[in-house]
Amino acid sequence: QDYYGKELQKSEDLKTNACITSARPVSKLVRDALERIHEEVMARYYGCGLVIPECLSSCRILDLGSGSGRDCYLLSQLVGEQGHVTGIDMTEGQVEVAKKHIAYHTDKFGYRKPNVEFFHGYMENLGDAGLADESYDIVISNCVINLAPDKRAVLREAFRVLKPGGEMYFSDVYASQRLSETIRKHRVLWGECLAGALYWRDLYSIAEEVGFSPPCLVTASPITIGDKELEGIVGNCRFVSATYRLFKVPRGSRTGPGQATYNGGIVGHERELVFDANFTFKEGEVVNVDAEMATILQSSRFVEKFLIRAGGANTAALQGCC
Repeated sequence: QDYYGKELQKSEDLKTNACITSARPVSKLVRDALERIHEEVMARYYGCGLVIPECLSSCRILDLGSGSGRDCYLLSQLVGEQGHVTGIDMTEGQVEVAKKHIAYHTDKFGYRKPNVEFFHGYMENLGDAGLADESYDIVISNCVINLAPDKRAVLREAFRVLKPGGEMYFSDVYASQRLSETIRKHRVLWGECLAGALYWRDLYSIAEEVGFSPPCLVTASPITIGDKELEGIVGNCRFVSATYRLFKVPRGSRTGPGQATYNGGIVGHERELVFDANFTFKEGEVVNVDAEMATILQSSRFVEKFLIRAGGANTAALQGCC
């Protein structure tokens, strides 16, 4: 709270590039939406890249660790007036910045009433903020789960508030090994999102334990620290900024492998949908999908965008980590 509320005044104050790694090229739609966001919200934002899933019209979205609200105000435009975005953050000063600009953005977007709200609270216990079971279509998070001491609790809460078929789409920092006590207690490394990084294999076991489908890796890029003193403390551990998507697949909806054809029509991804590092769907093209992907497409908000037929080639080789 001190690091993000007091020590950092703008994104240029960060000491490593852990929080400024961009995930993938930004579409014109998103660039235009970013230009309509208040400059103070932009300046006080410390997330890593953009965490913007597809197919958002009229969705209810929860942003864990929403900070000054940049992603919430961006998503506010993408879900439209019928959608809704909730932000929750543990740093009171950041929540105040976000709340201060609600009226500005409602007017700027031409909405009759706000479709965003912000809470001061903790993502390990969303119930304290009054967030109900199965109340959101999507949960996003941008480089903040590493700041939570209990990551299992964060994923458990995200799973609880998601509707059946809902998705957790989030970027975070991962480590190539479990971190030593020295690294985990280092104040600057913690604030810079490195000391709390999860060993990447642990994400897979926690996600499964909580009830999510296996993580789909979307993008990953290595993190360079660029500070000799901090590099010495970290030693041979390597860090990566990665975006994953997890789905809350409803019980009893498991299916076998199949063939998926993208119908097109998702705003900003009309001709091609890059779903993750394994699957890219071009409009009208038949793609063999494994059982996991077939189940995700059939039970999520993407179901109306695809034609899915049972059977098809064996794509088991694609399963697991990229």
